[in-house]
Amino acid sequence: MCPSNTGHSSLQFNKETINANTIRSYQPGCIRIGESSFSGHIIVAANTILDNWDAGTPAALSEASLAAALELQPEILIVGTGSAQMLPDTLLMAQLARRGVGLEIMTTAAACRTYNVLAHEQRAVVAALFNA
Repeated sequence: MCPSNTGHSSLQFNKETINANTIRSYQPGCIRIGESSFSGHIIVAANTILDNWDAGTPAALSEASLAAALELQPEILIVGTGSAQMLPDTLLMAQLARRGVGLEIMTTAAACRTYNVLAHEQRAVVAALFNA
């Protein structure tokens, strides 16, 4: 169970009837997917949740730190960088483009919303979320 809201706003999402993991809510330090709550950094795809992703920091993102997400073979990889958008080294975008993977970097709240929309459209999307 995630800690209670500590003064941060919380996002609640509508329940969807799709056959994919759907993010139900997000507040810094707590991501709810289905009936499960996660307090660490996670990777989520339609049928996979990788808890306690050892990601380092958003500024230090690399192909190696995203390896677990890339193994899920996304067309689109969304990275949620916490409460502030933090762009990684531009080399990372080029490396992923060569693999045929689109990379989108945004706040974790925006990444949760975007992941849900793309999952609902049955796109091959993976979200790597810094949960802070």
